[in-house]
This record gives sequence, structure tokens and C-alpha cells, in this order.
Amino acid sequence: MAAEPVSPTADGIAERILALPEVELLVATEESGAPEVAWGWRFFYVGPDRRLPFATIGESDMAGFDEDSRLHRPGVFRLNLDLGRREFARVFGYPPAESDDRRASVDVSVLDVVLPHPVYGTAAWACVLNPGPRSLAEVERLIAYAHQRARERHRRTSDRRST
Repeated sequence: MAAEPVSPTADGIAERILALPEVELLVATEESGAPEVAWGWRFFYVGPDRRLPFATIGESDMAGFDEDSRLHRPGVFRLNLDLGRREFARVFGYPPAESDDRRASVDVSVLDVVLPHPVYGTAAWACVLNPGPRSLAEVERLIAYAHQRARERHRRTSDRRST
């Protein structure tokens, strides 16, 4: 009998993202000036300017702001990805602008399912709690997609600065 595939940990997903070209990591800490509710969250950027992350990983709720995923459960983490409007609509079948209206029909605490982000869905962010056998292939594709978008955005910004 074949063994069950092992789901990646938050550290494993972070390593996969950091292996991509030009990726910079910022971990939210007191020293970085982050609010305490965000300490430990990881923010992944392309380029050193760190303007907009393309991915984040959180292992704790942000009390009073973002608690619906119930990240306080042991071993639960959430990967968040900036997909952009077009890819968000392709993945979910509706535009990000409808995320808040559809929010009540989405259980953002389920594991291993790609979902609209509970807070930033309207900004075209998706999320997945503990990617595993059901979602991992799509998660890998979406990480690559979000990373490529961030690289293109960084190049455009760099080109504007150099002219």
C-alpha cells in the first residue's frame, strides 16, 4: 500500500518560495516595526524595495482583524497569494470585487482548498490553509504565477526609476 503524501509545512512552503529568483523575505517582528499581532508572519517580495508582497505566510490569527481562518489551531498555517484580478476571476469564477458579497458562502477555515482571502479577496488575493494533496499542484502553479507578476511589476518600477 502506498504511503500518504506528506503535506508541506509552513517552512517547506517558505523554502519553495525563497528558491524562486529575486525573492526577498521580511519576517514581521518588533524590530521591523510590525504590529504585535503580525509578529512571525512572513512577507515575500521581489526586489529589495519591498513595496508589495506577492505572498505571505501566517501561522497566527491577527486578533480583531483576521481571525476567520482560525490559525490558532495547532499546526495550521495560511499561504496567501496576490493573483491579480484576471487570475482571481479565472480561479474562482467571479471578480474580486464580489468577494465580500460571496464571503458568507465560503468557509475560510477549511484545510487544503484554494479560497478567496477572507480579508483581501477584494484586492484579488487567494489563500490556502495547509496546502496538501488536493491543492498542492494548483498552489505550486499559483505561487509561480504570483511570483512572475511580482517580477514584472518590479521590472516596470525599476525601468521607470532608471529613465
